[in-house]
Amino acid sequence: MHIGFLGLGNMGGPMARNLLKAGHSVTVYDPAAAAVAALVEAGAHAAASPAAVAQAPVAAIVTMLPAAAQVKQVYLGQDGLLAHVAKGVLLIDSSTIDPLSAREVAARAAAQGNPMLDAPVSGGTGGAAAGTLTFMVGGEAADFDRAGPILAAMGKNLVHCGASGNGQVAKIANNLLLGISMVGVAEAMSLGVALGMDAKVLAGIINTSSGRCWSSEINNPYPGVLDNAPASRGYSGGFGAELMLKDLGLATEAAKHARQPVLLGAAAQQLYQSLSLKGHGGLDFSAIIKLYQQDQPA
Repeated sequence: MHIGFLGLGNMGGPMARNLLKAGHSVTVYDPAAAAVAALVEAGAHAAASPAAVAQAPVAAIVTMLPAAAQVKQVYLGQDGLLAHVAKGVLLIDSSTIDPLSAREVAARAAAQGNPMLDAPVSGGTGGAAAGTLTFMVGGEAADFDRAGPILAAMGKNLVHCGASGNGQVAKIANNLLLGISMVGVAEAMSLGVALGMDAKVLAGIINTSSGRCWSSEINNPYPGVLDNAPASRGYSGGFGAELMLKDLGLATEAAKHARQPVLLGAAAQQLYQSLSLKGHGGLDFSAIIKLYQQDQPA
C-alpha cells in the first residue's frame, strides 16, 4: 500500500520506518530536512509539502504532529491535506490533541468524502521503534477495520474506542491518571525514605501491596530503585515532563467543556508546571520527585 506520513519526530520517524519494514511504499514530509533525509535513506519518498503528500497516489495518510495548532494547519490550511487530497483517501491522525479539535477536523474531512480516524498512541519512543505501540482509535468501525493493516505495522494493540474523538478521550484520560499516579508515588517514596526506609525495600513493599501501579513498578521515580528506569540515569529518556504537562493541560481543558471536575488532575498540572518553570521540562516526567527531595536541586 502507498501511505503518506507527515511528522517525523521522535515518534513519527520510527513509526514511518516500521511501515517501510512492513513492505509499504511511504511518502514522507517534515519541516526538518534531516528527518526526511533519514527516511529517504531507509527507502521512503520525499515530498516538499503536505500538499505534495496529498497529491501523491496514496491510499492513506498518517500524521504525527506536536499539537492541535499544527494538526489544524496541516489538514485545514491553504497548502494542507484537505485542500489537495483525493476523495476516499483514509486519514489517520496519531497526534495527541483535544477531542473537540479532533472531531472538528474529522467532520471537515468527512464533509468532502475523506474518512478520518483519531489514533493517538501509548508506548513511548521505545514502543514506536519496536512496533509495539497501543493505538486508541476513534471513528467509524468500518474505517477502523480498513486502517488495521496500517496500524498493525506500527503497533501491537489496536483498540477501537468508539466515535470520532474518542481515541483522544482515552489518551488524555489515561495520561491524566498516569500523571496523578506518578505524583503519588513520588510523594510516598520521598516520605518513606525521609522517615528512614530503604528506597528499594519500600518500593518492593509497595509493588507487592495495594499501592502497586505502573509508576511504582515500571518507572519508579526514586533514583537507584530500578536500574533501567530514567530515575537511575539522571531522568534522561522516557516520557518528557513537558509532554506530561501538555497532556494534563488537554485533560483539564476538556474537563471544562464537559463541566467535569478533575481536582487531582489540576493539582498534578500545577506541580508539573512548577517542575517545568524550574528548568526540568526536558527530563522524564518521573523527575517530579525533585519537588519532594530536599537534597536534590529543583
